[in-house]
Amino acid sequence: MILTVTLNAALDLTYTVPALTPHASHRVREVRERPGGKGLNVARVLSSLGHESVVTGFAGGPVGTVLRALLAPLAPHDALVPIAGTTRRTLAVVDEAGGGTTQLNEPGPTVTPDEWAAFLAAYDSLLRDAEAVALCGSLPPGIHVGAYTELVRRARGAGVPVLLDTSGEPLRRGIAARPDLVKPNADELAELTGSREPLRATLDARRRGAQTVIASLGPDGILAATPDGIWQAAPPQPVKGNPTGAGDSAVAGLLSGLVEGLPLQDRLARAVALSAATVMAPAAGEFDAAAYEELLPRIAVTEHPGTR
Repeated sequence: MILTVTLNAALDLTYTVPALTPHASHRVREVRERPGGKGLNVARVLSSLGHESVVTGFAGGPVGTVLRALLAPLAPHDALVPIAGTTRRTLAVVDEAGGGTTQLNEPGPTVTPDEWAAFLAAYDSLLRDAEAVALCGSLPPGIHVGAYTELVRRARGAGVPVLLDTSGEPLRRGIAARPDLVKPNADELAELTGSREPLRATLDARRRGAQTVIASLGPDGILAATPDGIWQAAPPQPVKGNPTGAGDSAVAGLLSGLVEGLPLQDRLARAVALSAATVMAPAAGEFDAAAYEELLPRIAVTEHPGTR
């Protein structure tokens, strides 16, 4: 099975309005809610691809109860650790006229030292059966900034390949623990390295400790710095739609390909095809299965010259 860790899970609410006007009252045309947080998104895609996935992290309060009820029919196994605090909510307001989305994210509940200890015990137990683990998203209040460093080291100690997908100081510290994969987007990569030139920044990130750095570059696909060279993968043309969850779908593509033993080029192609199919899906954070199947053989994967 593939284990995904979401320390700051959320109940995602999406409001669709005809037009979003600041300082005005709005009639919401449509409301959607779903279990959210990067690792939960990854697990849902893994399940859709036919992989057994287990989600862990924290859930608590009335919002946590709703999140777990919504998660139950989606196939990932629920191994979330209960806490006294209330799981956060995120609110996305979709502007149909302008085509944009305004995102509001709550900070999350405070996790106590005893709750963190209970999570670590559950994490160590789950690692025994894991083929790979993804550490995803932000840290809730109460969790020390070096938490991902600790989780990377525990996974490596258990011999489980580990992918880290976070940002800011947790990424800076976590990458030093030498995860097998790190998957920053362009903004996270720039924050980590101080460079917005993709190749320079990706190579710099790899020098900081990760075995492989796979940078999400939005419509330009991904750039992968590996021990065996630099690879680029991109869709045949830019796709339009809602990018929410596209990076999480890419993580699912990378991990599923890893546990299946696919060559790196095939893993990169799968990640880009899933990411693009997520942008094209009518519902945020899901992927269009037909678009994925159509795109997969058309993803161009090329080796960057002179970078070995």
